Amino acid sequence: MNILVTGGAGYIGSHTTVELLNAGHKVIIADNLYNAHYTAVSNIAKITGKTPAFYQINCACRNQLRHVFTEQKIDAVIHFAAYKAVGESVKKPLEYYRNNLDSTMTLLEVMEEFGCKSLVFSSSATVYGPNNPHPYKEEMPAIQSSSPYGWTKVMNERILTDYCTAHPDFSAVLLRYFNPIGAHESGLIGDDPNGIPNNLMPYIGRVAAGKLEKLTIFGGDYDTPDGTCQRDYLHVVDLAVGHLKALEYAAEHKGVEAINLGTGNGVSVLELVNAFQKVNGMKLPYVIGPRRDGDLPAFWADASKAKELLGWEATHTVEDMCRSSWQFAKNASI
Repeated sequence: MNILVTGGAGYIGSHTTVELLNAGHKVIIADNLYNAHYTAVSNIAKITGKTPAFYQINCACRNQLRHVFTEQKIDAVIHFAAYKAVGESVKKPLEYYRNNLDSTMTLLEVMEEFGCKSLVFSSSATVYGPNNPHPYKEEMPAIQSSSPYGWTKVMNERILTDYCTAHPDFSAVLLRYFNPIGAHESGLIGDDPNGIPNNLMPYIGRVAAGKLEKLTIFGGDYDTPDGTCQRDYLHVVDLAVGHLKALEYAAEHKGVEAINLGTGNGVSVLELVNAFQKVNGMKLPYVIGPRRDGDLPAFWADASKAKELLGWEATHTVEDMCRSSWQFAKNASI
């Protein structure tokens, strides 16, 4: 199939593109490089021996997106293009609502115009909000959040659900994934955001590489075993494989389906830092800072639905995640 990957030069998008190309699909990337680098596209080609088509466009711009659909026959879309930092969204809510909602609505309008009826959407565990107990299950209410970023995912899920109701021949898979970390085994692609990282692992990587003085852990007084937040850390390659499985599922089913992608295990920030130090043989300077707006104490997935519907399970360990993250960070610092 010809697959459009919006945000395909980004962290998760680039790894998903690798899995799609290795599975024999043709990939067309649309990315404005707001929080990504074009080198990811060339490194995808080095890994797979195949070069995806690339369009540097804003997916919220109808004319630019129509140009892609006019030039390329698109069979299905995997939609990553969005701003993604919880803390930043609290400070810049209008930017997050404008970008994350407009890009989805414009994409749906253009897909409808060109008869494309299959979509895999990059959602998030943040849709479960602060009141659901963990582990999170898909049947729980997913109509709340603790940050503007999370609310954009809630709203986008509502938009896609309503669209599928109005268009019963349309298929949308909403992948609610947890905390992706790690990098491709080649060390050529990984999480390398522009500016100071908002997510934990690229921050750790830059501290380990000497680019940043120390790691700040946001909050040490949560109601968790060691006082730091617990998350369901998931290797990005496992996550990318999940998107490939979801694409295959979307091709055979109609309507909307929400599916968690996670390991089902909670790991604290300090546990992750200690694992990184152990597997990579180093000491990381870190301090415990104040809590960060929008963060929840703990959550992890019930991933049984993904196994049942997609035949998918996470296979990488926390040690795998830390080892591959450092391999990429070393390469990125050269």
